[in-house]
Amino acid sequence: MTSTRPRSLRSALVGAAALALTLGFAPAASAAPSAPSDVVAGGEPIDYVALGDSYSAGPLVPAQRPDPLGCLRSTNNYPAFLAGYFRVRSYVDVTCSGAQTADLDRRRQETIVPGPKPAPQIDALSAETDLVTVGIGGNDRKLFGSMIEVCEAVAKLDAKGAPCRRHFTNRRGVDTKLRDATKIQANVARVLRAVARRAPAAEVYVVGYPRLLPQRGTCKAVKFAAGDYRWGNRIEKRLNRSLRRAAAATGATYVNLYPASRGHDACAGKEAWINGSTLRPLRAANFHPFLRGMRGAAQEIYRRLTGGRTAPGHVVAQPPLGSTIR
Repeated sequence: MTSTRPRSLRSALVGAAALALTLGFAPAASAAPSAPSDVVAGGEPIDYVALGDSYSAGPLVPAQRPDPLGCLRSTNNYPAFLAGYFRVRSYVDVTCSGAQTADLDRRRQETIVPGPKPAPQIDALSAETDLVTVGIGGNDRKLFGSMIEVCEAVAKLDAKGAPCRRHFTNRRGVDTKLRDATKIQANVARVLRAVARRAPAAEVYVVGYPRLLPQRGTCKAVKFAAGDYRWGNRIEKRLNRSLRRAAAATGATYVNLYPASRGHDACAGKEAWINGSTLRPLRAANFHPFLRGMRGAAQEIYRRLTGGRTAPGHVVAQPPLGSTIR
């Protein structure tokens, strides 16, 4: 998500992205039309567009696409897996790390790694688009970025308490993070209405955020004070509620990743879908999905889109030959 980017984090991401580009990037590719899907849209070929922020883009998950490198977009993100599962006719991935809702429909985004500013993401949509996934919201109002930064900074001040929650509670007793997570609903609803206007025939799926923190307990991988784990969960649940309500209000479908990601939070060790506090070049940005998290999200989205079917095994996480990506 990465909305608030202190200099140290921005520098780390820039360096890690450069390493990823050197050691493992993949160019965009195109070829002739592929075989039609027999799963979605009545067996007709699918034109798929993916919109969203870093939880959709996959920062530092190999291999990173250079188009543009500043978006830190992986060839192994969940949209790429979905494109492979459905054997889509065309696939356009304009997800971009750091994106806010305004970057989807109103402005050119400033990327994490300096470079050309991508056009508003909905420019990728058209009347021919059949399927749209949207994963957005966590960067608005600096919701997650500032929370993570502050929670790690104040943890030692009260290791057994909830100093981060106190920091974001104002003098009137208002939890500003819960307040902001609620207000983001209106931003997401606006974007979804814009998506519907650009792609009136498309089925639109709003993808929620997977579990970042465990339901109980703490771990060394996440440098929060003990009491802020539970509070952090409340913020994420409130944000996901806002996404669900925005989807319901605009005729889109919400995909809840919370149940599927149970036991796969940042404290789950080898089972974790989400990285913890340490940025890991060629694996994942801090507090972002690993490759296994992207695959897990794609499998759950596929299950939801197909009425409970299991995703095909041994599918390469890129569009099959015949798709067009950009």
